[in-house]
Amino acid sequence: MNKQKTNKVYIPSLVIALILALSGAIFSTQINEISGKILLIVSNLFGWLYLLSVFIFCIFLFVIAISKYGKMTLGGREPVAQYNILTWLCMLLATGFGVGLVFYGVAEPIFHYIQPPFDDMSPKTTEAARHAMQYSFFNWGIHQWAASAVVGLIIAYFQYNHEKKGLISSTLTTSNSKSNHLYLLDIIAILVTIVGVATSLGLGVIQISGEAQKLTGLADKDMWSIVTLGVIFFSYMISTYSGIDRGIKYLSIICMLSCITLMIYILISGPTLFIINTILLGLADYFQNFIGMSLRTSPFTENSWAGSWTIFYWAWTIAWSPFVGTFIARISRGRTIREFVFGVLFIPSLVACLWIGVMGSSALHLDFYSEAGLSELVLIDSSATIFEMYNSMPHPAILSTATLLLLFFFLVTSVDSATYVVSQISDNGSQSPAIYKRITWGILISITCWILLSFGGLHGLQSASIIAALPLTLIILLMIRNFIKKLKEDY
Repeated sequence: MNKQKTNKVYIPSLVIALILALSGAIFSTQINEISGKILLIVSNLFGWLYLLSVFIFCIFLFVIAISKYGKMTLGGREPVAQYNILTWLCMLLATGFGVGLVFYGVAEPIFHYIQPPFDDMSPKTTEAARHAMQYSFFNWGIHQWAASAVVGLIIAYFQYNHEKKGLISSTLTTSNSKSNHLYLLDIIAILVTIVGVATSLGLGVIQISGEAQKLTGLADKDMWSIVTLGVIFFSYMISTYSGIDRGIKYLSIICMLSCITLMIYILISGPTLFIINTILLGLADYFQNFIGMSLRTSPFTENSWAGSWTIFYWAWTIAWSPFVGTFIARISRGRTIREFVFGVLFIPSLVACLWIGVMGSSALHLDFYSEAGLSELVLIDSSATIFEMYNSMPHPAILSTATLLLLFFFLVTSVDSATYVVSQISDNGSQSPAIYKRITWGILISITCWILLSFGGLHGLQSASIIAALPLTLIILLMIRNFIKKLKEDY
């Protein structure tokens, strides 16, 4: 272990992360304004780059999977898969599925139903409902996983087939040339992960504590936020100490079993035939319009829908790709490239579409046929939409409690995975990073979250982390170039 290189990444990352957290608290208003303006400028000027790049990622992965290179194994001539296929899928699903989809699986179709993707489309119509499902599938489908799949595949190949460190910087070096400054990419990956996970944790804490407050009738919201954050902190620290093979592994299985159980219950107790037909129609529309949606810009209109939704999502998933991709690479030794692509790109996308299909179409059915008021609620508090939908179903209290537990497990799994990844990056790519680093990063994430919850600044730092997607996009394209070159040499 090169301690000098480790400290070059670990100490600066730790110091800068603390400075960012404190800055987000002290200068929350200024950071919110500045980062919001910069994000708007970046989206307007480079939205086309995000759309084109993520589309390229999708095509690249598909071509690699079906090509002759698809038979190559991540691990050389004697591949031994560390996890069976079901455990592997559960782990990558739990890490990437996340809290956002639990809420937006209901809220997003309603958003698109009342604010359609096209200016000339009337809201709250059958056409708007159909496009709402189509674009919800699109926003959470294959493209959502593409950047992380590319990063994960390339890191895994260099790590297991060329014995390099599990770092982004390692994929951009060759045997003949090494840059002394590539470690800066690892620092950026750590900072984006810390800020992104801390802000997502904060938003999740707000959502869980708000609903817990309603269920219990206790009015002290700040108390619920502190309790929720504290319980999540102790849970993921125990899991972090247990290690990836015990903590994250079993948490992931619990997450996915809970998710599937809840989804099946809604399918059976809700408008079953309507849900099935909506899913089939939505998938047909999604694949039929795949290319058009992938490259959709608005040069002749002022429609800002794509910038608010698709481009924002693509920037967010690119910003998260170092974290999610590094973790996926860690658990994917022994998979063929074809198996990796289909497992990481298509299975999670299908599960996400099924979740949105079941939850979102149930919400649309209620609002379209029963005027349940979800359209009005989603504009006020989008996170409450799923719980309001439960009020029209059998046993709403049980469903709400089950969803809160599901959110809790997803948060613990995501933060635990992030803690492992930043520890690995700050420990020179070690697959067994030092325990003190895992504990330090775990504590820092919660401290950052608590500071931002107490003093504001969640949305400002979230926007700042998404802005980092612009240079990361170019870095991923360079990684692809190096990967293709190396594949041709090795085949």
